[in-house]
Amino acid sequence: MTQDLPTPDYVNNMKLLGYSDQGGRPDGVQVMVNKGHAIVGHMFSDGFSVIDCTDPHAPKPVAYVPAPPNTWNIHLQSHEDLLLVINAKNMFASEEFQDEEEYYKGKLGKKVGTADKASTGRNWTAGMAVYDISNPAEPKKVGFMDVEGGGVHRLWYVGGRWAYASVLLDGFTDYIFVTIDMADPTNPKEAGRYWLPGMNAAAGEDPAQDQARSGLHHAIVHGDTAYGAWRDGGLVIMDVKDRTNPELIVHRNWSPPFGGGTHNALPLPDRDLLVVADEAVLDNCADGIKHIWLLDIRDKANPVSISTVPIPDDADYVNRGAHFGPHNIHENRPDGLVSDQMIFATQQNAGVRVYDISNAYQPKEVAAFVPPEPAKLMDTRNNRTKVIQSTDIWVSKEGLCYVSDYNAGLYILEYTG
Repeated sequence: MTQDLPTPDYVNNMKLLGYSDQGGRPDGVQVMVNKGHAIVGHMFSDGFSVIDCTDPHAPKPVAYVPAPPNTWNIHLQSHEDLLLVINAKNMFASEEFQDEEEYYKGKLGKKVGTADKASTGRNWTAGMAVYDISNPAEPKKVGFMDVEGGGVHRLWYVGGRWAYASVLLDGFTDYIFVTIDMADPTNPKEAGRYWLPGMNAAAGEDPAQDQARSGLHHAIVHGDTAYGAWRDGGLVIMDVKDRTNPELIVHRNWSPPFGGGTHNALPLPDRDLLVVADEAVLDNCADGIKHIWLLDIRDKANPVSISTVPIPDDADYVNRGAHFGPHNIHENRPDGLVSDQMIFATQQNAGVRVYDISNAYQPKEVAAFVPPEPAKLMDTRNNRTKVIQSTDIWVSKEGLCYVSDYNAGLYILEYTG
């Protein structure tokens, strides 16, 4: 039976193969694909879902794992037979963050209350869960690492002994970098920490008194180097040769004059390039037009910006509603496509964009896919617009793109350029 597919608002060099509303939970954040199954963390439905995509033309929801009460499972990582899932305070369900700007400005730990006192009375689960996904349709929880504080925001894990996390700990103003020893997946343990000076409020450090949201979104690790995206704090490159004692290589920040929100820092080691995406976090570009930057990192201690990718201009996305601009990029995970010539990115209300960066000084947009208006609004916060918010993208070795959305479900696309 042929599936009726949504008609895109705009498409270029991409073909829609399949679509899923994820079992009636069409809100999605991070997506991983493992053994032909898409695993999607939910923003508003809580928990995570598994969609059987072995036939990409007919994806079928096969599992839903609910989150603990008041807890986010929005981000996750899979490699071979392991799935790592974050557990953190559900910020967008909290009264203090119903005004969206409150989440993206200022010292998060101060607003949550964990920077000033231990979170002994927390009503959420904080830490990292480990699942056996030898059969991805039936995730089995096998381990958990508890943390004291707001919880884990995002992870990096591509197998082996070490995982890496951004963690909001008691006593800190925002998320910091934490290394995790996965030698025993049933008993993962924190190994080391790094934070920018001023973040350890409990130790008497004095943070800058501004409205910046300076905290780690997450780091991508290649070899012994971690490339950290520190939101309004910019780029933080760390030496992690000693996983118990990460050390700073360089800290660079371009906010101001640019609007901050640094979200991804993807190294392309064979070309000595770093792709850095700044997330658009406020409606109608109130935080400015955000960019995906290409940096020359031949000298890691002196990264130099050499170009930005084109900004989508095929419609008036600034005034379409909600967020316009980068959210996430495909991160060259070893089980998927690894390319230093093509960048796949989500641009929220401007859908998916693909960029040819073979000339690093002059990137070109070569493909796009903009889904139609979602069937319903999943975003539960105040004054939200019923519009797509393409969130994350994972690309297979064959070029199939799995795209999640805050409101609009899972799209499976083929790059045809």
